[in-house]
Amino acid sequence: MSASLSIAYARRTAAPVQRSFDLRDIGGIEIAVLTKAAALAELSDAMATGRHLKLAFCNANLVNIAAHDPGLRRRLAGFLVLADGIGVDIGAWLLHGAPFPANLNGTDFIPSLFASEQRALRVGLIGGRPGVAERAADWLGRQFPQHRFKVVSHGYFDPSEEAGLLAGLKAAPPDLLLVAFGNPRQESWIADKLGPQHCAVAAGVGALFDFFAGEVPRAPETIRRTRLEWVYRLWLEPRRLWRRYVLGNPVFLLRLLRQRFFPGRSRQ
Repeated sequence: MSASLSIAYARRTAAPVQRSFDLRDIGGIEIAVLTKAAALAELSDAMATGRHLKLAFCNANLVNIAAHDPGLRRRLAGFLVLADGIGVDIGAWLLHGAPFPANLNGTDFIPSLFASEQRALRVGLIGGRPGVAERAADWLGRQFPQHRFKVVSHGYFDPSEEAGLLAGLKAAPPDLLLVAFGNPRQESWIADKLGPQHCAVAAGVGALFDFFAGEVPRAPETIRRTRLEWVYRLWLEPRRLWRRYVLGNPVFLLRLLRQRFFPGRSRQ
């Protein structure tokens, strides 16, 4: 199958059968207007019925990346995209007059999904550095023993191994596949490579395994309540994250202002 046909197939099979929620355009990405309970119910229904769903968490950084990647924006049109962080909330205020109903960052949302799901889930993990997914799966298994967590692979597999990994998923498709390759590789891989034969829900989760494995500490609860966890992460890893936050946040705000006042030029 050609790349263009595979992308079209992925988008077609990822689209929900019936959407019962609104979308808001933030920097060219359509983000779902959902409460936490409604988002959890959407995923629970997809896993229970086998309805294939591709999930992404959109923060300011993903908006910045997608602004220069039309292919990524097209792929994300086939995803359920959830609002992640204060940046997209500022965008919602500026562009649509109201914030999103909830901050649905993956680090908190995925554990909430496991805690709320009554049915025993089969969960696959793929991504991260070698050994990290195993430690994350071990932590998840201890926190949520009602579910089964299985590591598919780390994120540094050779391209020659990809067909075997996909065949393994097809042979035993999980209810939920957590894909931790980082933006935008994880979203592109989910869109181009995964279909209903591989899993019910495929979620791009970024650095989630690092948090679960204890590789990167979460910010204290007081900082998280003020929605400034990005400041804590920048303090922990300034060399790796300064471009994302110190440069990226002002660029994101300028992009929102351009979308607000010059909508025809906002995606260029």
